Amino acid sequence: MNYFERYNLPVSFHPDAALVKLKFYELSRKYHPDFYINYSEEKQEEVLELSTENNMAYHVLSDPQKRLHYILELKGLLAEGENYVLPQDFQMEMKEINEALINLQAEPDVSRLELIRKEMLSIENGIEEELNRLAALFDSLQEDAQEPVLISVKDLYYKKKYLHRINDSLFKLESAL
Repeated sequence: MNYFERYNLPVSFHPDAALVKLKFYELSRKYHPDFYINYSEEKQEEVLELSTENNMAYHVLSDPQKRLHYILELKGLLAEGENYVLPQDFQMEMKEINEALINLQAEPDVSRLELIRKEMLSIENGIEEELNRLAALFDSLQEDAQEPVLISVKDLYYKKKYLHRINDSLFKLESAL
């Protein structure tokens, strides 16, 4: 049973936060290990497993990034060790930014670093806006029509992961300056 089913919610990028919290507390009370102290060891293990699953479900469903990853995984669009190829134009744009960061390591320039930071923020905001648009579209569609949207979401997911790595490099460079 997936986390959405466990909480009786439709698969959604924007589940009702109040309902997620309500289901979490409801299941937390139902599966609290302290209530099963006098039960068999098997029952205690089962309840502990259900309690752990409830905690994981809450953490995933209440965090937009974890939820994004989970939905893509749930729908079979993420594979362990997948070598996803980002679009050529995005790769070229990132190559330019990476080269600029390498140049900044050799020749530090705070104003140039700030320009790169602003450029990264602009790219991130564009991705986030598109992701929000696609997430709303996904949530409005019937299940049999969602896959094309999810494929576009997957692309944005990998772009965000790539940007996160560049931001780490940018942060390290800022710390060194």
